[in-house]
Amino acid sequence: MNKRLIINLVPIAVILALLFPAASLQAGSNEPANKPGVDTNKKTILAELKQQLKDEIDHFGESTIDTVYGGYYTGMNYKWELDGRQNKMIVTQARLVWSNANGSLYYNEKEPFYKYARHGYDFLRNVMWDKEYGGFYELVDREGKPIGVRNQYSKTAYGNGFAVYGLAAYYKAFGDTSALNLAIKTYKWLDEHSYDPKYGGYFQNMTREGVPFKDGMGPVPPKDQNSMIHLMEAFTELYQVWPNPELRVRLDSLFHDVRDIAIGDHPYLTLFFKRDWTPISYRDSNNYLRTTHFEEDHISFGHNVETAYLLLETSRALGLKNDRKTLEVGKWMDDYALENGWDKELGGIYDGGYIFRGEKNVTIIMPTKQWWSQVEALNSFLMMSELYPRDRMDYYMKFCEQWNYVKNYVLDHKYGGWYWGGIDKAPQNEKGPKATIWKVNYHTTRGLINCIRRLEGKM
Repeated sequence: MNKRLIINLVPIAVILALLFPAASLQAGSNEPANKPGVDTNKKTILAELKQQLKDEIDHFGESTIDTVYGGYYTGMNYKWELDGRQNKMIVTQARLVWSNANGSLYYNEKEPFYKYARHGYDFLRNVMWDKEYGGFYELVDREGKPIGVRNQYSKTAYGNGFAVYGLAAYYKAFGDTSALNLAIKTYKWLDEHSYDPKYGGYFQNMTREGVPFKDGMGPVPPKDQNSMIHLMEAFTELYQVWPNPELRVRLDSLFHDVRDIAIGDHPYLTLFFKRDWTPISYRDSNNYLRTTHFEEDHISFGHNVETAYLLLETSRALGLKNDRKTLEVGKWMDDYALENGWDKELGGIYDGGYIFRGEKNVTIIMPTKQWWSQVEALNSFLMMSELYPRDRMDYYMKFCEQWNYVKNYVLDHKYGGWYWGGIDKAPQNEKGPKATIWKVNYHTTRGLINCIRRLEGKM
């Protein structure tokens, strides 16, 4: 999930919580007994997950196809009606290609997934790829005209990474070598323009020509964990279908950047960095600066649980034998999220916390619970339940409680789909959008498919 969006969506109560820490939620250490009424039956949960996966695929199927200008619609209101200008972002367009490709692989069916995925692939290749300078535009309007950022047609490592991700999955599902070639071409474009040969890692923002903003773009620092973890995810997908030695070197480097730098010696991710990996921190600043820059400096519990999974996925793809360190880091991250960012009353992962100067405990400054964090928690807790079946954290029960929370507060049982976030903390989400350029079915289909396969013993 991209952090730029959060600042536009956080309720004023969250800002007040940061300004007045005493009014915020303090993460407790006492864990209550398992909640009554939580269904732990694997067959029941499996059936529910399968039905929810079908619903997600159906909602983002035929109705998202723009038959006039190509690509996918991504602006839909709470009733799944088209809403807004329908601008098209590379991240969302590529994610929908990926989701359709993985739907085909999961169901072992070519249609209608090929039709939908091919429609998106054609738009990526013919419209969103910059034929003059290479790389994918970050954002175009419905008709396909690039939309400028600061009078430039901006490009990002994050967006081009998701293009690699979607194209590699398309090739895996349908065997189209032209998609693989474009994925490789995009990876090489990123390596030429975004990779930092001095300190390693990738610069997030670039001009249309591919010139990186090495000191950051305006107030946005040059490197960030969100780009890192999803580039790692994208390169992992590509490496599985194109085991190139140079790609392996870059993937291995990203893996260690995430595990050993972004996480390092604390069980949560540093969100932003200067070029030389100096962390961006406002912990020792005043309340005004912390509030102004909370987007760049807080604890993102959703990224904790997501990164725990992504690190282990990459470790497997790299063929690392007995990778105990990564396993321990992943558990460390999940445990920290459960101990500090888990709603012990209703379930669900809070969006953000902070450790204020002079304090040891985490204060919850973003008590909302966005949809993507909740499904990533489902996937990660179930994964940990297999790795540590007798652990004191009781991961399987946490998985069951998390699914119970999702059913009660995140799923829309009237119109279908997932609310933007839990209505326990943000009741207005009942009338919020079901799809935007930041919200499609990438997190949900990935998490649901993984959970289904795990419960079926196929992971």
